Amino acid sequence: MRHLVTGGSGFLGHLLIERLVRDGHDVIGFDIHPESNPVNGAKYIIADVTDVQAVEAVMAQNIDVVHHTAALVPLTKAGERFETVNVGGTRIVAEAAGKAGVSAFVFTSSSAIFGAPPCPVTADTPCHPLEIYGRSKLEAERAAMEIAKKYGMAFIAIRPRTIIAAGRLGIFQVLFDWISQDVDIYVIGSGRNKIQFLHADDLIDCHMRLLAQERYGIFNVGTSEFGTLQDDLETLIAHARSKSRVRHLPASLARVGLGILDRLHLSPLAPWHYLTYGEDFYFDLSPLEEIGFKCKYSNTQMLIQAYDSFVASKGADTESKDHASRHRSPIQQGILLGLIKALSRRPGS
Repeated sequence: MRHLVTGGSGFLGHLLIERLVRDGHDVIGFDIHPESNPVNGAKYIIADVTDVQAVEAVMAQNIDVVHHTAALVPLTKAGERFETVNVGGTRIVAEAAGKAGVSAFVFTSSSAIFGAPPCPVTADTPCHPLEIYGRSKLEAERAAMEIAKKYGMAFIAIRPRTIIAAGRLGIFQVLFDWISQDVDIYVIGSGRNKIQFLHADDLIDCHMRLLAQERYGIFNVGTSEFGTLQDDLETLIAHARSKSRVRHLPASLARVGLGILDRLHLSPLAPWHYLTYGEDFYFDLSPLEEIGFKCKYSNTQMLIQAYDSFVASKGADTESKDHASRHRSPIQQGILLGLIKALSRRPGS
């Protein structure tokens, strides 16, 4: 089969292409950014998902399945471009796929569409996104589903929890960097809230199973093994043999302060981060259990794997350093975080 992966140079897209090629599929990666570490056997097209002609041209290459992962993520703080790329780009890709007779369209949605919901989140939980990124992903999901229905194209929407794996940087780079240097880390509130993550390999396994079983529809995906944020972070710190400690920020004051810093462009955190990471957020996994799917990685296993990968590559001239993908690149911590980091370093470190 011939698969098209939009956002093919992104964190998830790159791993998805690796898996599809390994499974013997013909794969085309489509991304506005060049892939600095191309997968042997895959073909790459450098183009924008908002470019109608480019999208229609690739769809004319007898595509069987589209995996639409291309999106601007919260860290980009893209403002109106969330609408242009996440919603407009999705409409263009889905419409071109439908016209070209693509068999199945797999849309990578986001748990941000729920906002800060009561947990566990079920298939019936209403969507109430809190910020512009979440609103764009919800609108994009609905648009893709509507277009797929119009053309009779099989449709899958996967709503993943925060994705982690080896090579995942972005906001996690700050966490890993501070722990590796014995710097105290901060959580919003008590840290007793339960937050579920998702390993990229498990997400891709879910992609493959749903397609193979022709299970079409909308699926919430996350690991079944997770604890409180405090417990998971302390397990990671113990693994790292770090002197770091988990410190707590008053929830209401932290959100107000981080919101101000965000608007002043003094913090790398986006609203999705500081509005939700002090709350419970986990899915009811019974719909996945009904089809025999269960994630292999626990929260702590995926955090440890990603941390070890970060430490192993620290200081090395790796492709991820200058990569355009926000989740494959370190972020600039800036003067403010640099100051907090200096003040939070454990004595004797």
